[in-house]
Amino acid sequence: MEQSARQVWRKRWGSVAYIVALVTFWSDASAQIRYSISEEVKEGSVVGNIAKDLGIDKVTLKDREYRIVGSSTEPLFHLNKDDGILYVSRKVDREEICERSNACLINLKTVLENPLEIHYVTIEVLDVNDHSPTFPEKEKRLEIFESALPGARFQLQPARDPDGGQFSVQQYKLSPNDHFRLEVKERGEDVKMPFLILQKQLDREAMKEHRLLLLAIDGGRPARSGTIEILIQVLDVNDNSPVFTKDVYSAILNENTAPGTLVIQVNATDLDEGVNSEIVYSFGKEVDMTLQKLFHINPKTGEIIVTGVIDFEEKKSYEVDIQASDKGSIPLSTDKTVIIKVNDLNDNPPEIEVTSFSKSVSEDSRIGTTVALISVSDLDSGLNGKVSCFIREEVPFTVVPSLQDNMYAIVTMSQLDREQKSFYELTVVAKDTGEPSLSSEKMISVVISDVNDNRPQFSLSPYMFYITENNDLVAPVFSVRASDLDDSDNARISYHIQRDSSGDSTGHFVNINSENGDIVALKSFDFETVKTFQFHVVATDSGTPSLSSNVTVNVFILDQNDNPPVILYPLSSNGSAQGVEEIPRNVNAGHLVTKVRAYDPDIGYNGWLLFSLQEHTDHSLFGLDRYTGQIRTLRSFTETDEAEHKLVILVKDNGNVSLSATATVVVKLVEPKEAFAASDVKSAAKKDDEDTNVTFYLMITLGSVSVLFLISIIVLIAMQCSKSTDYTSKYLQEANYDGTLCHSIQYRSGDKRYMLVGPRMSTGSTIVPGSHANTLVLPDRRRISERDSLSYQQYLHSVTNWSCEKS
Repeated sequence: MEQSARQVWRKRWGSVAYIVALVTFWSDASAQIRYSISEEVKEGSVVGNIAKDLGIDKVTLKDREYRIVGSSTEPLFHLNKDDGILYVSRKVDREEICERSNACLINLKTVLENPLEIHYVTIEVLDVNDHSPTFPEKEKRLEIFESALPGARFQLQPARDPDGGQFSVQQYKLSPNDHFRLEVKERGEDVKMPFLILQKQLDREAMKEHRLLLLAIDGGRPARSGTIEILIQVLDVNDNSPVFTKDVYSAILNENTAPGTLVIQVNATDLDEGVNSEIVYSFGKEVDMTLQKLFHINPKTGEIIVTGVIDFEEKKSYEVDIQASDKGSIPLSTDKTVIIKVNDLNDNPPEIEVTSFSKSVSEDSRIGTTVALISVSDLDSGLNGKVSCFIREEVPFTVVPSLQDNMYAIVTMSQLDREQKSFYELTVVAKDTGEPSLSSEKMISVVISDVNDNRPQFSLSPYMFYITENNDLVAPVFSVRASDLDDSDNARISYHIQRDSSGDSTGHFVNINSENGDIVALKSFDFETVKTFQFHVVATDSGTPSLSSNVTVNVFILDQNDNPPVILYPLSSNGSAQGVEEIPRNVNAGHLVTKVRAYDPDIGYNGWLLFSLQEHTDHSLFGLDRYTGQIRTLRSFTETDEAEHKLVILVKDNGNVSLSATATVVVKLVEPKEAFAASDVKSAAKKDDEDTNVTFYLMITLGSVSVLFLISIIVLIAMQCSKSTDYTSKYLQEANYDGTLCHSIQYRSGDKRYMLVGPRMSTGSTIVPGSHANTLVLPDRRRISERDSLSYQQYLHSVTNWSCEKS
């Protein structure tokens, strides 16, 4: 009974917003009803029929007043007192009414008067997943020391979802990373607490900060989600020792050098930050006290200066241990030995030592770039130990003195170019100023390393290729080549076709081998569909950054005889072309019976159509012009001639393998009056007939049939005479020619060749001034290589006939 009542309500009221309606009666005077609705239901949706559930009919309701009383939520619902149906008055938001309670119940008290009855209605608002999880913050910042061990836990604030039950937050997801994973723990009802677990130790020197994305997902279908960005700042720990900038520190010092002279400056760096990266320089723990009296090191700058008297006869050289320590809570240190040599009299030639040398120098090095650092030592002192250095050869390098005594730098003097010269042999000469002067030499080989400073160059620009239609899809159709003056990877070239973002698909006709530039066709070309297309090939080297150049490739499709002639008239209905023509018996010789119209999608000789009579009942009656397809009478008709003649016309092209089609024309001889009546009907159906004088005939017919007949004969004779020259030449046509053959005449003027085409010029051809737009300028074939001569002749013939076809 309850199910049938629900079905009736749904059929009657349409979309009803309740799920379950439970009705229970407490007594005769009071009752309680329970309904269930979903939140977000539309205004005006039906909650339930209270009157029907209480068994009160409409007749009773008319005599008794029924209303809702004593409810603060009364504006949410409206009771129709006429039929007892409870409606939704406005949008119901469960989160607004009941917050996050498990059961959202709205209690209504209804009163039915005369006699008084009190009914209690309980409406349960069911939750809908209409809220997404949200985090208290858009971004969460964490500071973690890089010394933190794997397994460390970091609590995150959970996401909140106004929805309850299964629509609350059900799971969390963390963006993929190598250092952290996510762990979720239950905390009370509908609360899931996310924790970040460190699974791989952090390294501030490798990455100072990490950005993670935490995703909260509820249990709705479809599920809703919310995100928070977690920014993890890695705090520094003193875990890096100072590192000296040079592997070897050495200096040359003359004896009796004044105290305060700078011997050398050491420099060290620390990857840590703050106090952990501040460096203090000092002598090593094992340095003898004698050395500490001769030299002093600045603890801040690392400068080693002379503080005592240097005597060559006492000691020729000194090895000073220098220690660089940071200021961390647990200091870390590194030791380095500085070698100091002492000069004496000029009894020894200078000694050249390459202290720092670059085996290769980049060709894009700026002028003044240091190629090598050399130290020149002379055991002598004074002028005898004063050394000058220079390079003997005329090379783009020079030697410049360093800030340190007897230290020199070989630097570039001009711009280098590996493509001109890639290797230099330098002879560095060191010469002292003693008497007699002594000198020494040092050979240094400098290799110029390549820089990707040359773009690939194509052998031709632009490329022009000719492809015969119906081409093979296996072998390459043509190739492009580019070269690069650079070396190694900088000269390794790859090719690709530049795809047009504007939607042009011509570049998708072909594909290119990225290694050798061979181009293969992805489709078999059809000249009747695509006659020419253009695309761009990009050659890119493998340098860093890579350089590229592009070239335009123009592809011309050459026609093949792959289309048979198409007959336009007579019309074809079932595969065979056949037409019926009625002519008067009294026409004279030369009368135009009809014209067979045909065209061939091919061009050139492949599209040059010729007409011939294949079958005829009387060879003496009709003649066919082989070029225009016009059928004319050869003589006047006699009474003995048959009234119907069947002509089979063969239309074929002039390709190497000729293709053809046939048409049948039935000629019926009628009396003159019948012919004129038939011509009226034909003139209304044929508006584009070649013989424009038919309209003229019809107009005169209205005046006088006899005069029309006489004038028609005269006009036809005149037309026959004027067109007689057409039959003798296949190269000249009248101005308004609309047949199937188009011709061209080529001639030369000076060093240019011209082609006369008609009746209109093809699109894209060059117009010669004063040529009435029918002359094309052709390239001189004498300038075309023998390799392309055949393709050029084919293309020239295609252009000529294509122009005719377009016109």
